[in-house]
Amino acid sequence: MRGKRILLGITGGIAAYKIAFLIRLLKKSGAEVKCIMTPASSDFISPVVVSTLSENPVGIEFWDKNDGTWNNHVEYGLWADLFIIAPLTANTLSKMANGSCDNLLLATYLSMRAKTLVAPAMDLDMYAHATTQRNLKQLENDGVHVI
Repeated sequence: MRGKRILLGITGGIAAYKIAFLIRLLKKSGAEVKCIMTPASSDFISPVVVSTLSENPVGIEFWDKNDGTWNNHVEYGLWADLFIIAPLTANTLSKMANGSCDNLLLATYLSMRAKTLVAPAMDLDMYAHATTQRNLKQLENDGVHVI
């Protein structure tokens, strides 16, 4: 991973608390890490923790309402060697499979030129549901690697 640029997308599921460990592993292996969080993910892990561990500012909204700083989704997409979305909630999965774009993470996904890897994390019944399985198949058909 040395020298690789990893963009980590964090969605609003309970498994988001494990992201601190993943960031530390990526950094320890020599990767540069930048993170984008959905607004809901900050209910499960603090953006301050994510920023501190990644050693980079965290993108949450398209722009900072306090100072007007723009978080450019296209630049994120061009910067990354790999986009990892973990945890991937059923909500974000559905939006990705259908091309919805209502937050910074989704806009970045649609702008990505590099590979995207997702780690679904949800209740087993939700994961097994036919709709979720259909959405996962759609992502795989779109070239997303599902782990």
